[in-house]
Amino acid sequence: MNILLCPLSDGGYLYPALAAGRELRRRGHRVGVLGRAGAAAVVAEAGLPFAPADDFGGARAFSAARWGPAGVEQYRATVRAAREARADLLVTSVLCNGALLAAEALDIPVAVIGLSVHLWNYRTGGEDEPQWGRTRENRTHECLELYAATREQAGLASRPSRWPDGPLLGDGPLLGDALLLRGDPELEYPGAVLPERAHQVGPLAWEPAADRAELAAITDHLARVGKPVVYVHLGRFFGGGTPWPRLNATFTGGPFQAVVEQGRTADPRPAPGADVLLVRKPWLGPLVDLAGLVLTSGTSAPVLGALLRGRPLGVTPNGSEQPVLSGACLRAGVAVHIPRAERPDRPRPVEAAWQDDRLREGARRLGRRLAAANSPARAADVIEQAAQRSATSRENHGYSISRPGRSGRGEPGGGRTAVDTPSLGLP
Repeated sequence: MNILLCPLSDGGYLYPALAAGRELRRRGHRVGVLGRAGAAAVVAEAGLPFAPADDFGGARAFSAARWGPAGVEQYRATVRAAREARADLLVTSVLCNGALLAAEALDIPVAVIGLSVHLWNYRTGGEDEPQWGRTRENRTHECLELYAATREQAGLASRPSRWPDGPLLGDGPLLGDALLLRGDPELEYPGAVLPERAHQVGPLAWEPAADRAELAAITDHLARVGKPVVYVHLGRFFGGGTPWPRLNATFTGGPFQAVVEQGRTADPRPAPGADVLLVRKPWLGPLVDLAGLVLTSGTSAPVLGALLRGRPLGVTPNGSEQPVLSGACLRAGVAVHIPRAERPDRPRPVEAAWQDDRLREGARRLGRRLAAANSPARAADVIEQAAQRSATSRENHGYSISRPGRSGRGEPGGGRTAVDTPSLGLP
């Protein structure tokens, strides 16, 4: 089977797709990757063929920061690359509307690698779930409206959708043919039932190897400071204000030092006297290993990275998945909430979290469950089953009816010629 991975190129989305792709390749499938040009080195380290989306007209198509506006650009680039690769199946990221539409236009199945928790409506249950921020219904409606708008812009609105909405909102196109959740059933709301096409597969943990010299320099710096280490992973902020006043207050003159992964946030503001080491690395595992506690806004990569290493969490959620995942971690007893501003009438929350043995044991327990999931194998099983359930034979895929090079456009009914498109290493 020819499989095209077309996830978002940001590490938190790309790395899980590479973990699944490596297992699929081990099973004998031909696997290629489409993404931003800057992802080439990481994909090469994972040992998979790569084609830059720029060469298919998708220079901005696989950025998490542009997941909504770039939907049509992503659709066109994915169609062109899938035609070039003669893909039998796509594997993409949650919120990649363009890749979902490409699978629909080519009439091939698509598996969606999700986050560590389900974002949209449950099939049943969850009615009494406390809401942090927007409701599931609101999030589902908004995502479906954006999907429908992108579908119309792509010229597909006049045909029936491959995934019509089921009896409950959220059973429809956002899940693709299979949605792979990277968490654990314990992180979903008690008593809630996932949609039929949603599958718990575990963390899909993979990341590039740490640069030895860079890691040694970080380790030496931390040893010179000599304080216990807290790893801080700054996720994207959605208008919730800068975290730096709180970080500077916590790590200036206190008992801890921090390694702060800047991630996708801009304008870092560590105070001159703060025990803060600011980094921007494509790997986090070795840094979590150096720490005893992880502070995060509640995105999947640092949460799963902490739990897999048995580290408890302090969470300060803002937007997107952050409130849902933070609430799940609080319920599971692996995290404490770190308020944005300290209150003099309460203990300092970082110190309280560090000293909480029950929190630490909870993180170890859930981490052991996640580590035992054999998630690449689970994910590959689900992906293979999605391909087997597809009613369209390989001979009837859209690119078999109209081969690349007939119209020079790249949408269904046309494509690039074989000589002017980069090879994905697939026949």
